[in-house]
Amino acid sequence: MRRWRRRIVRAAILAAGLAAMPGSGLRAGGPAAATGLAFVVNSAEASLSVIDVTTGQELRRIPVQREPHHMALSPDHASLLVGDTVGNTVYFLDPRSGAVQRQVTISDPYQLQFSPDGKWLVVNGLARNQVDIYDAASLQLVHRVALAAMPSHANFTPDSKIVFISLQRTNRLAAIEIASGRVIWNVDVGATPAGVLFHDGEVLVGLMGDNAIGVVDAADGHIRRRIPTGRGAHNLFLSPDGRLIYATNRVDSTISVLDAHTLRVERSFAVSGGPDDLDFAPDGMIWATRRFAHSVAIIDPASGAWRVIPAGRSPHGIWLNTHDALPPAGGPAPRKLS
Repeated sequence: MRRWRRRIVRAAILAAGLAAMPGSGLRAGGPAAATGLAFVVNSAEASLSVIDVTTGQELRRIPVQREPHHMALSPDHASLLVGDTVGNTVYFLDPRSGAVQRQVTISDPYQLQFSPDGKWLVVNGLARNQVDIYDAASLQLVHRVALAAMPSHANFTPDSKIVFISLQRTNRLAAIEIASGRVIWNVDVGATPAGVLFHDGEVLVGLMGDNAIGVVDAADGHIRRRIPTGRGAHNLFLSPDGRLIYATNRVDSTISVLDAHTLRVERSFAVSGGPDDLDFAPDGMIWATRRFAHSVAIIDPASGAWRVIPAGRSPHGIWLNTHDALPPAGGPAPRKLS
């Protein structure tokens, strides 16, 4: 009886999500298929906020099952995948509107990323200490790699041969050969590693417990140097022009700006509420989730000034559909971008 009740509740949740997305238009204004949307994952509210990028108005919230954290755009740009880690479910959404396309059962999808060549989908199971490598086209599981403990963030080499995984609880960073599932190295890099970015032949990792960015040799994992940024150094984002790297310091509530060539910290600015993930808007503004303040900050990177848009509880991942070529509504998907 309890199992049937759970199924009925889940069906009602999905139906509510679809009902909030009428095909003729949105109650909050604008057509359902309009571009210029920001998707914000509310981890403690089991929902996604959909925000109009131009007006800054939240249009609606899409319900999911339990605890979503991160998103990834499919290689053909036809679907936005949202991982509901506790719900063991990946939601496929229309990236133009947020309409739910389908659900797929996937184990513990805390963090998920497609390889640059679009061939692989890598899913970090934070709670189950596993990294799952799927064939991106078929979603067939190819390799399950046991890694202790708490595989968190991931990033790839440009040739899609190696993925680097941070292991938060054991202070380690691992390199996995994707085609074989073989662990090439797994080494201690510092306290509580989180965000990972492969850049200029090196691996950069946010070391939350060391309040710094670790610069790691991609060949063997040894730390070359540490760059102090701020308490709770968390995640790293390359600017659209490739000239700057933005590092969020979640405990200090600051964002550090690094020269992408020298990795020197040029400046930092304060954004209260625990800035976590970032994305870049077409007008040059930076959108950041404020993990502890249940909102999104829209930041002017030139001045550091920012304003707030309310979101759900514990907003984590964020993605704007303004910088990716999306298929036309009802039309064929575009060719995969190289």
